[in-house]
Amino acid sequence: MGLDEDSLDYHASDPPGKIEISTTKPTNTQRDLSLAYSPGVAAPCRHIDANPEDAFKYTAKGNMVGVVSNGSAVLGLGDIGAQASKPVMEGKGVLFKRFADIDVFDIELDQESADDIIESVAAMEPTFGGINLEDIKAPECFEIEERLREEMDIPVFHDDQHGTAIISGAALLNAAEIAGKDLEDLEVVFSGAGASAIASAKFYVSLGVRRENITMCDSSGIITEDRDVNEFKREFASPGDGGDLADAMDGADVFVGLSVGGIVSEEMVQSMADNPIVFAMANPDPEIGYEAAKNARDDTVIMATGRSDYPNQVNNVLGFPFIFRGALDVRATDINEDMKVAAARALADLAKQDVPDAVVKAYGDQPLQFGPEYIIPKPLDPRVLFEVAPTVAEAAVESGVARTELDREAYREELEARLGKSREMMRIVLNKAKSDPKRVALGEGDDEKMIRAAYQMAEEGIAEPVLIGDRDTIDGVVSGLGLEFDPEVVDPDEGDHEEYAERLYELRQRKGITRSEAESLVKRDPNFLGSTMVEAGDADAFLTGLTHHYPSALKPPLQVVGTAPDADYVAGVYMLTFKNRVIFCADTTVNQDPDADVLAEVAQHTADLARRFNVEPRVAMLSYSNFGSVDNEGTRKPREAAELLRDNDDVAFPVDGEMQADTAVVEDILEGTYEFSDLDDPANVLLFPNLEAGNIGYKLLQRLGGADAIGPMLVGMGEPVHVLQRGDEVKDIVNLAAVAVVDAQQED
Repeated sequence: MGLDEDSLDYHASDPPGKIEISTTKPTNTQRDLSLAYSPGVAAPCRHIDANPEDAFKYTAKGNMVGVVSNGSAVLGLGDIGAQASKPVMEGKGVLFKRFADIDVFDIELDQESADDIIESVAAMEPTFGGINLEDIKAPECFEIEERLREEMDIPVFHDDQHGTAIISGAALLNAAEIAGKDLEDLEVVFSGAGASAIASAKFYVSLGVRRENITMCDSSGIITEDRDVNEFKREFASPGDGGDLADAMDGADVFVGLSVGGIVSEEMVQSMADNPIVFAMANPDPEIGYEAAKNARDDTVIMATGRSDYPNQVNNVLGFPFIFRGALDVRATDINEDMKVAAARALADLAKQDVPDAVVKAYGDQPLQFGPEYIIPKPLDPRVLFEVAPTVAEAAVESGVARTELDREAYREELEARLGKSREMMRIVLNKAKSDPKRVALGEGDDEKMIRAAYQMAEEGIAEPVLIGDRDTIDGVVSGLGLEFDPEVVDPDEGDHEEYAERLYELRQRKGITRSEAESLVKRDPNFLGSTMVEAGDADAFLTGLTHHYPSALKPPLQVVGTAPDADYVAGVYMLTFKNRVIFCADTTVNQDPDADVLAEVAQHTADLARRFNVEPRVAMLSYSNFGSVDNEGTRKPREAAELLRDNDDVAFPVDGEMQADTAVVEDILEGTYEFSDLDDPANVLLFPNLEAGNIGYKLLQRLGGADAIGPMLVGMGEPVHVLQRGDEVKDIVNLAAVAVVDAQQED
């Protein structure tokens, strides 16, 4: 099957289309329904009647955007009418929700005149927090947007105009920097004079390009002052006798294509100035192909297209979801030029930062590093939300169109929560880590991931990283990545590290290690060196395991650091985050067949860990039996562990068991069948009866339950030590480093 057939199947599968309406409040009881509708709904109605601003408090208005089109200029399909445009508008809604958690009603208007569309959209202002105009042909789109912005007290944004302008503007900022050219000196040529081209030209002027340096061409050639064109084209009419596109491109620094494919030749690119910038954005076929443009010159050609299969895709999804997110969250009355410029500059700055592994993987593991092949972020980069939305919101406040103030740090946490519970929970720990950063030694410190993680730790103020590894390799990787980073390095081959060898010998001389063996281990095994550094107090925490089997990476810390004074056992814990709940699973990595004493102790350690995430623990001892329904050695073990904890006066959390997994986490079962349980609410700390069950259980929850997993986090260690899983990403290393820092803070 081809793409068309696949797309038809995709859209037709039940339920048809791509969006639905779902409820955000409980609707399970008569009481719920009486609150959702009659008679309870009268209360918010009265409040809104008395104070219209309360609509943002009591309804979905503040997170609702209307995507409006009449289908007169749809993608590459042209004027196909309102009904046929609906799949596109639904798709726009998908992007709003996926990237910025904004809800959408798609509105397809069977109207042609600007006056009719303006009247219809303006009448819907009570419903929406913002309006996204889409696929409305020029020149009517200019008038519609301008008049709606004047008439409506909510943001109105025509993405076909401003989306391309903002994203290509961000690309222009970085391309000019790489080419070593000032914006005010750029000679810019536009091919195309429709909505997106005119809006982009205006926006480039806002960024610093001189109006007189812009030459705009339509299908008849250069637009000159003596030609009879509409008022919107006339704004970019040039003096002189005119000419064709080839004449315009001769000597130009920048070509911006928003027209049709295949109209630019290699010779035309060759005629441009040194190190030219070529944005060929016609879709699906650019004005000149990527390879042709790059091959046309011996110097650097910085090339962008609208296609995803080449570097530097100018994709509007990098803009509109996040611009609206920032505008909605400060209840802006407009999306003005200051906000658009802020968005472009935020995108340009983000392209200079280290790219997360997940983004690299999503794009086929191709290198993504600031330079001619990477001048704008990728659409799937989750950081765009955290960079663009706050910047746009701040610009709205500073330019006077916001109705609420903004605390940027608190706002970032709100955005983290929108992307999932895991980001919200990690933000708690990251903030704690930043309040008092600690020295974290990193085994495998010459691995690229470890180096990038160390850079992020230092950049964000989470920790003071110490890389254990070959200094020359580390310096080479730092230089190759273009990081402004001078890390602290402990190279096993530099110096004799005699004090660490001596300490290791003291600790293990009665465990079969000689002095010479201790010297050798410190010199050749970063896990022994790092563990000894932590034990000696020269580092506050240690992370390792990125390139080792988990048991072999854990062995040196256990031998050198050992367990905490109040602990006899170490365990591995995963924090699983779902949409509206968090669960800690133990033990998932260490103890194969724990007895009741081990289960009880691990439960206490895990409860302490939960509190570091500001989660008040409720512990369930899991089994295939419910409170004695099966009585054998296996079911008695978790039952006895629960009794040990309940009899311990130092235990300040509810615990019960043995119980089945659904009993532990389903409120109706606890409150109904087992109302006698010591758990008043579902458990959030699950103790599995053995390692096999724990490992299977957390992985099933993660993969089939759609949970995000953070860990494994070691509990019970004498010093903060965590062992990574092989293949962990940079964000996993940074997250565990933050947990280790908070562990170290607890030690102080």
